[in-house]
Amino acid sequence: MRAVASMVTAGNVLCDVGTDHGYVPIALVQGNVIPKAIAVDINKGPLERANDHIKACGLNDRITTRLSDGLEAIKEGEADSIIIAGMGGELVIHILTEGEAVCRAAKELILQPQSDVNKVREYIRNAGYKIVDEDMILEDGKYYPMFRCIPCNDNSAWDNMDETTVTVCDLYGPVLIKNGNPVLRKFLVREHHKLAAIMCQLKDQEMSDSIMERIEQINEMMAYNEAAYSSMGAIRNAGI
Repeated sequence: MRAVASMVTAGNVLCDVGTDHGYVPIALVQGNVIPKAIAVDINKGPLERANDHIKACGLNDRITTRLSDGLEAIKEGEADSIIIAGMGGELVIHILTEGEAVCRAAKELILQPQSDVNKVREYIRNAGYKIVDEDMILEDGKYYPMFRCIPCNDNSAWDNMDETTVTVCDLYGPVLIKNGNPVLRKFLVREHHKLAAIMCQLKDQEMSDSIMERIEQINEMMAYNEAAYSSMGAIRNAGI
């Protein structure tokens, strides 16, 4: 959560969706990074815990809580920064779609999907946002990518890139690739080893239509994995 919090622009009013214990808004307000925040959650239990922590820190006047399904209880222009973290990618996309007006009125979105990360990046790209910052951390053997995006009226830079490079960017993150992020490099190596091991197992089995289809899928995934290393120049040249 520290890495997610570090992406919030100083001075912005924050809305933390799925706030759980409220740790992120509390830390940012306590550190005087932001003046105030709205902490929302769809469940009463987590919101009550967040309220308890906010009261214990004496921050009731600077952090408010709302029971809300996504951004339903947030008005346009109420938040400069919106964090949606720690949930599945499909749910992230649902919240972004249902709260589109609120998101478009914000200055930035900080997203940390736990699954289907490529689908979230694809949605962001097609919905008229630009990823301007990315990070990936390795914690307890798991990789957590996160990114900050801003509304963008001109996404034509993507038109200069071939389909493979666009897919690679959705899978692994355009800014992570462009910057040669060291944690991404570890992730790519680990993924390559896993895919190679799966391929060996598949080739040891008796061939069938389903096995051949799976081999084709793994070959495609390995090609994208390998292309990530050679995409850096294409991304820079395209101005992403």
